Amino acid sequence: MKVFSNTETFNYSWEEVSTANWRKYCPWNDKSTHVLAVDTISRTVDPETGILRTERLITCKQSMPDFLKKIMGSGMEEQQVFETSYVDPRQRTVTMVSENITWNNLLNVQETVVYRPLNDHQTAFEQAAKITALCGGWQKIKNSIEDTLVKRFRENAAKGKEGFEAVLAMSRRVFAEEREREKMMLIQAQAVNIRMAA
Repeated sequence: MKVFSNTETFNYSWEEVSTANWRKYCPWNDKSTHVLAVDTISRTVDPETGILRTERLITCKQSMPDFLKKIMGSGMEEQQVFETSYVDPRQRTVTMVSENITWNNLLNVQETVVYRPLNDHQTAFEQAAKITALCGGWQKIKNSIEDTLVKRFRENAAKGKEGFEAVLAMSRRVFAEEREREKMMLIQAQAVNIRMAA
């Protein structure tokens, strides 16, 4: 088993990050073109804790090294991941736990991501992944597969941050534009009411 971990800081409030997280794989993020589909399976809110629990199926396509294609076949490029997320408004955390479905008899990848506020204007991102190749007694092959996937996580971490930063910036702009539009509509409605009352 190999472990990958990463921490980042986003210069956005936890409220902005937790809201934009649902748009992480939208067209605003040109770094996530490998994500083909995100399907929500279930979504519930615990009435006692207020925790929003969401289950999603994420389908993505990533190129694999030639030696892995030879071992596991060319169909390995399209993969499905099962993700369960928990948004806790009281503790102000978003926790996402995911595990691969595709090829899970040969490879197990468990990833946990947590967003929590550092202060009113910054949010911490913590990522940890456990990668275990399950190919019997071939330790050299297992090490190669695990090392390759740790390297892939490392490469994707920088792209992931850059892509999510773009989503956060666009979300902030869109929400600001929407607030301004609502403000103008309110002013116009008040002006109509004043004219009608006169």
